[in-house]
This record gives sequence, C-alpha cells and structure tokens, in this order.
Amino acid sequence: MLRSLSGRLVAALALTALAATRAPAQQPGAWNDARATDLAQRATDRRLAQLADTGLRDYEARARGYLTFLAQTGEGLSEPPKVVKADQLALEIFWRAPDLSKQRILGRRDTLLLPTDIRYHRDHLGIVQNNFPNVIRVGEGDEVKDVPHPLSPAGRELYDLRLVDSLRIRLPNDVIEVYQLQLRPRDPSQPRAVGSLFIERRSAQLVRMSISFTRSALLEENLEDLVITLENGLVDGRFWLPRRQEVEIRRTGTWLDFPFRGIIRGRWEIRDYVVNAGIPLERFAGDEIVMAPPDRQAGFRFEGNILDGLPPEVRAATDDDVAQVQEQARAMVRAELLQRAAGTQLAARGLSDFVRVTRVEGFAVGGGLARRFGNGVRAAASLRYATAEATLRGGVSLGIERASGAGLTLRGERQLGEIGLVPEASGAVNSFAAQEFGRDWTSPYERRVVALRGDLPAFGEARWRVGMEAARERHGQLRVNATPSFGRHEPVPVIAPLDAWRLSLLSRRPTAIGVAGGEVRATMALDAWRTEPRLIADTSLVLRSAPRDGWFLRPSLDVDWQRALAPTRRLVLRTIAGAVIGRDAPEQLGIRFGGAATLPGVPFHALRGTWGLSQRVEWQQRVPAPSIPLGRYGRTAANAVVAPYAVLGVVGDGDRTARAEPVIGIALLSIFDVLRIDLATPLRGDRPRTVMFQIDVTRDFWRIL
Repeated sequence: MLRSLSGRLVAALALTALAATRAPAQQPGAWNDARATDLAQRATDRRLAQLADTGLRDYEARARGYLTFLAQTGEGLSEPPKVVKADQLALEIFWRAPDLSKQRILGRRDTLLLPTDIRYHRDHLGIVQNNFPNVIRVGEGDEVKDVPHPLSPAGRELYDLRLVDSLRIRLPNDVIEVYQLQLRPRDPSQPRAVGSLFIERRSAQLVRMSISFTRSALLEENLEDLVITLENGLVDGRFWLPRRQEVEIRRTGTWLDFPFRGIIRGRWEIRDYVVNAGIPLERFAGDEIVMAPPDRQAGFRFEGNILDGLPPEVRAATDDDVAQVQEQARAMVRAELLQRAAGTQLAARGLSDFVRVTRVEGFAVGGGLARRFGNGVRAAASLRYATAEATLRGGVSLGIERASGAGLTLRGERQLGEIGLVPEASGAVNSFAAQEFGRDWTSPYERRVVALRGDLPAFGEARWRVGMEAARERHGQLRVNATPSFGRHEPVPVIAPLDAWRLSLLSRRPTAIGVAGGEVRATMALDAWRTEPRLIADTSLVLRSAPRDGWFLRPSLDVDWQRALAPTRRLVLRTIAGAVIGRDAPEQLGIRFGGAATLPGVPFHALRGTWGLSQRVEWQQRVPAPSIPLGRYGRTAANAVVAPYAVLGVVGDGDRTARAEPVIGIALLSIFDVLRIDLATPLRGDRPRTVMFQIDVTRDFWRIL
C-alpha cells in the first residue's frame, strides 16, 4: 500500500535518502487501541504547539500546478474521462505565524478541448496551508463546510483510528519512521472526513493526509465524492511544509436518461522555499488568493505545450492513491448513496427519442419519465407518436441496481428493430437526411419485446461489464409512409414475420490500455434464437421472404483500437464482425455492410450475407487550422485533424464465394474534433466510381443524438 508513497516521501524530504523500506510486517491494530490513540493525541498536540516548538516565523515559496476539468459519459460511467479544459498556474506563496496566508497567481494559461464555461472556486486556484485549520472547508464552503479536522481538539472525540502500516526511510545520519493511521467517523451520518493520516513517529508531525468525506459533508446534491491529498516534506531539516497536493472533485448527474460525470483534478508541486526571511505584515492584506497585475501575468512564460506537461495520471480514470481513499469512503456510505434523492426526471437515450424522422414513421415526437425510489430501484416509461404512420410506440421498465454495478431489469416495449451490426449515422443527421433528401440509413422492422436482463459487477483491470438477457420477441413487416422534401425513399427491407425466444450474453470492455499499448474498447455479443413462423393477416404486404422456423446463433464483435504515436499523430483501427449460424436464417438476423461505419463510399447496406468482416485502418494527423471564437465557451483550438483511411469489407453467404470490397477515404475532424467530414470511394473496378460525402459528429457523440 505504501509502495508509491515511499518514492514520493523520499523526494519530498529534500534530502539524500539512502533507502526507504517497509517496517517489519505487522497486523493492523484494533480501532482506538493505545498505540493509535497515543500517536493521534501527540499529533494533535503538535499541531497546536508546533509554532513555538519549531521557531518557524514565516516562509515564501513557489508552486506550479494544473487544474483540469474532465467529462465522463456512458452506461455505468465506465469509459475513461476526456479532458475538456486544462489550466496551468504559477503561484507565489507567503505564510506568517500564527495563521496568515497569502497566495498570488503570477501566471495562468489554459486550453479548451471541448466547449465549456466552467468557473472554479477561488480556493481551487491555490494550495492548502497548514494541512487545513481545525475546521475544514472546500470550495469556499459551497462543497464542504465545517468538517472537524481529525487532529483538532474537537475532532479527537469524533473519529476512530487504527494503526495499519508503517514506512522506514533511511537518511545519511538518521532514520525516519512514518506510521499510517486509518480514519473513520464514529457517526457516519454526520459531516466528517474518512481516509488516512501518515504521521512521523518521533516528532508526531503530519507528513501526509489523504481524505474524503461522508455524504452529509458534501453540500451539493450532485457531488459524488471529493478527495484531497496533502504531502509535506522537510525543509532545512526542521520544518514539515507543503510539497505536493492533489484534489479530485466528482459530480454526477443525468442529461435526459444519459449519465455523465464532471471531474475537477488539481495537482500542485511546491518548491523554492525561503524560511524566516521577515515577510512584512502588509503583504497579507486583502483576499488570501489574488491575481498578479495583468502586465506581470502577461510577462510570465511557461515552458512547452500545456497538454504535453499534464501529469500522466490526469488522463487516467483516477490516480491510485485517490482510488484507495474513494473506496474507503464508498464502502462506508454506499448504501446511503443509493438511497439519496428519489425523484422523477425526463428519460431518453438521446435527442432522437424526442424528435426524429424516418421513412416508416415520418415525423415522430415522444418523451419519457423515470422515477427513482431509493435503494437502487428505478422505473421508467416512454411513448412516441409517428405522424405519417399514425402509430404509438414506447416501453416500460422496472429495475434495481447496486453500487457495484450489478442489477436486474424487466422491460417491455414496442420499438423499431434494426437490421445490421452497428448504426451507420447519428440519429440527428439521419433524421435531417431522411426528411430533406430521402436518405434513411436505417433498416427497420417492427419489434415487440418482453425481456429480463441481469448485469454483473465490473471485473478485471479493464473493468469488463457482462450481462445476460432472456427475451420473448415478435417481429413484423413495415412499409414506407413518409415523403421527403426532395427525392423519394427506398422500400424498407422485407423480413420474415415471426415469434422468437432469445437468450443473449453481452460483454463490454470500456476503453483501457490493452494490446500493443493501445487504447482498446470492445463490445461482444452472442445471441441464441429459437424462431417460430407467424402467418400474416395483412394481405397488402407482399413478402419475398418466407417465415423461418429453427435455432440460430448470432455472434458479433466491435473492437476499437487507438494509439498515439506522437503528440500530433494517432493510429486508429476498428474491426466489426458478425455471423449467423443456422440454415435459412431470417433476413432480420443477417449481416449487412455499407455506410459510413462499416463501408464508407458503398451504398447503404449494399453487401448482404450470413457473415461479414469490416476492417478500418485510419491515420490521424493534427494540422494547423483557424481558431473559431465561441463566446463565453472559449475558442476552438487552432488545429484540426486530417485522417486518411482504408477499409476492407468482406461478406459471405453460406458456401458461396465471399465478396470483398476495398474502400479508401479521407476525413477532416474540426471544432474540438467533434465535427467529422468524410470523402470516400470504393476501389472495385466492376462498379461505377462514386464518391461519398458525409458530414456527421464523431462516433463518441452518436449515442446522445
């Protein structure tokens, strides 16, 4: 547990350490035993008397740090967060006994990777002095307020402590022993801290503090957790002063029925101490954290590119030390988190659930509501009316979810089914193309489902998510009902009307480092179908596909692999594959390729069969581009991405010869890399040469449109 702490403390000591080792293995002590109580009391007394004991009158120092705002979205919030905005700051720090503090921001620069108008609390822009006062506040009292410090006179009666580990640091002429005290509140329902304190045994000085807070201490309802780590180092061989600090603040919520998490991460390094220099009292007038005059800030020069200097852990899901404290806090308040904030809200999987256009429905409007009852229980209902079809569709669901991610959901719905392995366009772009030009990149059929789904907790380093679903389905034929502004719609696919039982095994790997050091994201499914033919009462539907009766297996795979080869270059691979195993499979279970995702440049779903493979290779190169102002949301970066690519699609049908379709193309990614413009053309010589032109958002945003 203290392996990473060992290296950090050696650096923080600002001395030449010969070795840092764990003390002999020991079992964690009992809560509030004599060793833990005595050490905590000594540390508390030391905090009260340290000014008189050390002779520390004042100091000044310099600090460099980053404030980064990240966003995390998607089911289970399992995908790593993306950097939205990064700020780099340079501070000069002043302190004078007994408790005067002043911090001045000498330089600040930022970069914007996605539009945001986030503003930080003032105390997020500086460091924490003296390991907090006796009452802890964060976010200027808006986020955490009036939490008793565990090493304050009042706090000593409010917390349980136990000795869990120790570390021995060997210096040229000394040995420093650091003990870890685990911390928990005696009453978790009160505003309290939870985490660990690291105390130097001989002097009882606080070397490191890593804490989170109970649910009642977090004043904003959408605050999920807040973790602060303060590390001190020896200065002049006498004074334990701030060396390194971290803060991580997580807020969660839902946009419609789409979960998201906003994360603020602060990382600070403090150095260049000058002790007892005689800082004048007037230096501390006014606010504690202030900005230097604009001309001085403008003259401050940072080194290199701001993104190149970001600490590596900022881009990760969370720092290891932060994760340990978060888990301690969550283990204590997990049940309380599940019970909080029962209420009703709008529910939808994306904007297209409210308004969309297809060739079957025409203009369709709808909406939904979701209700949380506490203890992880949730119910939802949705309804949509298709104007051209004069039909209502919708669904209801009831589920229960645990903090581990395990859950059980029962749902019933009548919706449009979709032939194919993956969407070929975002819902918003498809609606516009269908309405205006008769280009509907969906292959719909009528689908009624009653299903029971169970999800397991995430497991493994990559946090794999696994679920199983058992369902009873009814499929039916549809027809074109809408008329576009220009052109005409193609007929809808002719499918086999049937009743079926389905058992599905679903597995999803969120983005994580994997093969060859690349970022790998994968979705896999295995569906087992038992189909039964159904007679058609509507004689106006002419079916070219007879109903099928039998057993079928349908495995599918979608893998995305990316790796940055340089700060401005990235290699992207995407593999999409699927098959239907069984004789005379229904049309709606078949494999179809053609479109921006599977085969750009090839007409929509032009390749059909019982098995298929699509392999994309894309080279992304960042190039200079004009910066576009977005008002209070900042400016776009002065660059864009040019991405030449090649795609090979292979589709086969039983024992027949497989058909291969090679495609080349080039894409431009602009406006925070959200807008994507594609030009692609097939290379086969036996078809007319065509060039596909398509504008859409990048695939990460399809699920919310």
